[in-house]
Amino acid sequence: MQKKVQEMEEEAEKLKKLTDSVEETSETIDREEVDKRSVYVGSVDYGSTPEELQEHFKSCGQINRITILVDKFTGSPKGFAYIEFADEQSVQNSLLLNGSLFRGRQLKVIQKRTNVPGWKGKGKGKPSKGKGKGKYYDPWADPYWGYGYMPWRPPRFKGGKKGYAPY
Repeated sequence: MQKKVQEMEEEAEKLKKLTDSVEETSETIDREEVDKRSVYVGSVDYGSTPEELQEHFKSCGQINRITILVDKFTGSPKGFAYIEFADEQSVQNSLLLNGSLFRGRQLKVIQKRTNVPGWKGKGKGKPSKGKGKGKYYDPWADPYWGYGYMPWRPPRFKGGKKGYAPY
């Protein structure tokens, strides 16, 4: 009886791994597909609404979704938005509105780029030695590099008898 239960648990684990991997790849593909049909709109007036943006971009094509990003703590708009269109041709049409005036501000319209999750870069610091690109931060090697201040260090020996210590 325990053998059957163990076999069933192993099979359930295998199925879970398979479904998780399929969901991850399909989610990535879906996200990339949506990003191909989306644009970033910068310099959006803080008082604008999704309806006003829809009115401004309706000549480009059918709009699926408009997202005006807000600060999660204050709820105030961040000044940019994403617009998802029904097809990729609408994106090309919307790029023609780059520099157009919307509520007295000049909009910046560019194609949305796909964010690659899990890549966080290598942090601040001196460029790494040898081959490779990017930066590596080693807090023990040089703790004040790039921060604009020097930490306190004991003064260097100046004059007098070298190495003299009264105690």
